[in-house]
Amino acid sequence: MNTPIPEETGRYQRQTLLKEIGAAGQDRLRDAQVLLIGCGALGCNIAQLLVRSGVGHLRIVDRDLVDLTNLHRQVLFTEEDATEQVPKALAAARELARANSQVQIEPIVADVHSGNIQSFAEQTGVFKAQLILDGTDNAQTRYLVNDLAVQRRIPWVYGACVGVEGRVMAIVPGKTACLRCIYPEPPAPGELATCDTAGVLPAAAAVVGALQASAAMRLLIERAASGQLLSLDVWSLRFAGINIAQSQRDDCPCCGKREFEFLDRPAVSDAATLCGRNAVQIRPARRVEVNLDQIAARLATVGQVQNAGVMLRCKLPENIRLSVFRDGRVIVDGTGDVSLARSLVARYVGV
Repeated sequence: MNTPIPEETGRYQRQTLLKEIGAAGQDRLRDAQVLLIGCGALGCNIAQLLVRSGVGHLRIVDRDLVDLTNLHRQVLFTEEDATEQVPKALAAARELARANSQVQIEPIVADVHSGNIQSFAEQTGVFKAQLILDGTDNAQTRYLVNDLAVQRRIPWVYGACVGVEGRVMAIVPGKTACLRCIYPEPPAPGELATCDTAGVLPAAAAVVGALQASAAMRLLIERAASGQLLSLDVWSLRFAGINIAQSQRDDCPCCGKREFEFLDRPAVSDAATLCGRNAVQIRPARRVEVNLDQIAARLATVGQVQNAGVMLRCKLPENIRLSVFRDGRVIVDGTGDVSLARSLVARYVGV
């Protein structure tokens, strides 16, 4: 059990010396409630910087498990986490708590979609996000975050990284352009490179995550954003800022017309390959809570089962591993074939 360290030890002294922060700014960080969606390469860097800086309550939502291919860039995870395939949100929270016991760190193992994102941003009397941070690896979730942020007028920080390049933009609904002002529609499937096809340089993720954390602190302390979309290439050391202060559009579908098509879409059954892994996630069409004990008993007849409480794992004879979560999601490790993954889940889990 962590023993709280008294504030008078000066944990944040080097930070409060900064004129941009000071004692008043540190108090605002301490009182802040922040939602981080995604805890991969960007999310790990964002989370550790904010936790070490003393943000009061950090809620981390991530759907994935730690994998060996994550370790070169996802700095909160260890080889042990990868071997045991620990959910990223739980592994991150455990490591972050060792760095700062004064911060409330709340891990949630879940896939973010239109049917649940509002509950992650706000729970009456428990949590109300003052800021949302983008640690995701897919465009659809970013557009969903943008819808929610604009609808609820919650500032958020967009970030993306692949290869040696990245982008960062802080968005304040009503004051700055939103994501759809700049990029009206998500990229078409296959249009953009991914970490699976182009790789990712750890330093690029670290720089983008650090810039997102810096933008987040400024939003929490000053309630201000730079008004720039920053693009960077860390290999050639090229940085370019595009002024988007006047880019807010009256005809923007989201912040102009206030049409929230991503948020309003019904949650449907979904299958997606996971970035950097030979794995597919299957999500049920409706919100459910499965009985893991019952599923464990059924799977025990076909493979080796481990029930970890928040999820269970089963190794099948086909050299396939199933990870079943309470919310009905199943990650199928050992294949990138969506059709095969759906077939295995229907056959063995029935979700």
